[in-house]
Amino acid sequence: MAEFTPITSQEQLDAVIAARLKRDRETQKKDFDSQILERDAKIKEYEKQIGELGKQLESSGKKDDTIKELEGKVKTYETASMRTRIAHEVGLPYELAGRLTGDDEDSVRKDAEALNKLIGHRSVAPMATGEPSEKQGRKPNNMDEGLREAVKKLRNE
Repeated sequence: MAEFTPITSQEQLDAVIAARLKRDRETQKKDFDSQILERDAKIKEYEKQIGELGKQLESSGKKDDTIKELEGKVKTYETASMRTRIAHEVGLPYELAGRLTGDDEDSVRKDAEALNKLIGHRSVAPMATGEPSEKQGRKPNNMDEGLREAVKKLRNE
């Protein structure tokens, strides 16, 4: 270590202070430069995160649109199902179920009943008569005999 030499002139004091100020400025500049580099790195990282969040937000917006679209379709299907069910309950033909109007079940039911009154009550033909056939002891009626005769004539019997 160097020995201490007392400062005896203003020039020596100015030189010592200038050296220390220069050293201090260099240290501060290095610290400042490293802080700038750290901040630049953080800014790049934040910009990257903003980009990723923007993509997620856009994707989320598309998902929201898809959800709204699907909810609309579900509502349409539920409404059509409700109209068909009410038409069946009231006794309207299936073809008229799509013509029913209303926002809720009560209003659709009222419309179905009004439409049913306008067109009159039609009973839907049963799938099977449930009547026993001739082989099971049923007596033939005039229509059956007429049909048999028509078939015989067609066969030339």
